[in-house]
Amino acid sequence: MLEQLRRISDLEQLAVRQGRKKLVLCAAGDAHSIDAVFDAYRAGVIEPILVGRPAEMEKFAGSCKDFDRFTVFDEPDEEHVIRRSVQLVVEGRADILMKGNVTTAALLKGVLNKEYGLRERRFLSHFALFEVPNYHKLLAITDVALNILPPLKHKVQIVRNAVRFFRKIGVERPKVAALSAIEMVNEDMPSTIDAALLSIMQRRGQIKNCLIDGPLAFDNAISKLSKQQKNIPGDVAGDADILLVPNIESGNILYKAFVFFADAKVAGLVVGAPFPIVLTSRADSEETKRNSIYLAAISVKNV
Repeated sequence: MLEQLRRISDLEQLAVRQGRKKLVLCAAGDAHSIDAVFDAYRAGVIEPILVGRPAEMEKFAGSCKDFDRFTVFDEPDEEHVIRRSVQLVVEGRADILMKGNVTTAALLKGVLNKEYGLRERRFLSHFALFEVPNYHKLLAITDVALNILPPLKHKVQIVRNAVRFFRKIGVERPKVAALSAIEMVNEDMPSTIDAALLSIMQRRGQIKNCLIDGPLAFDNAISKLSKQQKNIPGDVAGDADILLVPNIESGNILYKAFVFFADAKVAGLVVGAPFPIVLTSRADSEETKRNSIYLAAISVKNV
């Protein structure tokens, strides 16, 4: 079990300590992902495997003096690029899959392709881990990137994925706040009903290795003062480890508010597969891209 991770800034040191992991960059033809991979290589965290179309990769060869040392697979088109990339991690020849110049939908479709991807059915979700200056510990949000309006059965899977991953970074029994706009069940607000059902399911052992409470408004989940003022019982309110958002819009807004208004540090992955999947966006900072690779690297041993 990895020692508990306390700050996003600790990720690099922890990843270096575990030794280099093999990372496959799928569609290695864009500057934002190539730069992050080069940085993580120079830090001693990964051994890159680049998969892409030769003309696209050659544009970046001159920006890294070690480019000739990397394993490179030339593939003629996107279909073959994705197939080769996914096969490398599924077959155990690499540890981490990272999205390059390809859409998230196309990459994940390849991961779930039974012909060359995962043989067994898997539910994938996005997990974002934050260091927020005004919060007393690391805080995760899920799901902000994949599942648009998850029904209850999918929220159960999203929670399980997040809890399983949180335990890998040292928190044995994470506290999950199922968010809504209010802290009372309201039949006109379906997210409050789902939140209440999730908390009951956890108490009855249907969802294990965590504490779940909900519905909780955002302030109730993260503020001890708000918890006291509203007289909310339990151990989750005011001390959440994981925020389960009701839909992708609220999660995406909260993610970006943390980054742009709260100056939060963040690392994000797709979880639920036997290997971590790094998804980066052109809007992400270089620091966020590196942190996401580092988070993937420290999770590899326990995925």
